[in-house]
Amino acid sequence: MKKSDKRGDILQAALELIAAKGFHGAPMSEIAEKAGVAAGTIYRYFSSKDDLIAAIYQALEETMRATIVEESSDGRPVRERFLALQRASIKYFVANPLHFRFMEQFYNSPYGDTMRRDNLLGKPGKHNLLIDIFSEGIAKQILKDFPLPIVFSLATGPLMFLMRDHIFGFITLDDALVERTTEACWDAIRR
Repeated sequence: MKKSDKRGDILQAALELIAAKGFHGAPMSEIAEKAGVAAGTIYRYFSSKDDLIAAIYQALEETMRATIVEESSDGRPVRERFLALQRASIKYFVANPLHFRFMEQFYNSPYGDTMRRDNLLGKPGKHNLLIDIFSEGIAKQILKDFPLPIVFSLATGPLMFLMRDHIFGFITLDDALVERTTEACWDAIRR
C-alpha cells in the first residue's frame, strides 16, 4: 500500500484550485477537502495560505528552472540563448498549463510584484536567466538601451499572451509558430 505524501497532495490540490479559481477563490477548507486531509493538517506543513502559495511558486520555479536551464548556456551568443530559453519556456508551459495559470496569477499579484522587483533591480541572491541575458545584451550593445523592465516587457509580454491564448484554445502553438513568435520578440529588443 502506497503511503500518501500529504504535503505533496496539499500542494497539488492548491495548485489545481488556484489555477482554476484564483488565490481568493480557493479557500483553505476547499484545498484540504481536495487534498483529502483535515483543514488543520494543512497548518502542519504551511503556516498560512501565503506560505502555501510561496511554496507552490518555489516548487514550480525549481521544476521549470531544472527543465530550461540548459538552454541558457553561457557559451552561446546572446541571441541564441534568448531564443532557446524562450522556446524552452513556451514548451514547458504548453506541457504544463496548470503551472502557467498559477504563475500568471502569481506574477500579476502582490506576491509577484515583490519577486519581479527583486529580479529586475538585481537584489543580491536573486538570479534570473533572462535578466542575465538582457544585461549582457545591453552591455554589449546587442540589445536596445532601455531600462531592464522595458526590455523584459517587450521580450516576454507577448509570450505571456500567446501562452494564455494557446491554453484557452484561441490558437494552437506548433514549432513553426513558436519559432516565428520568439524571433518577433527578439526583433523587438535587438538594436
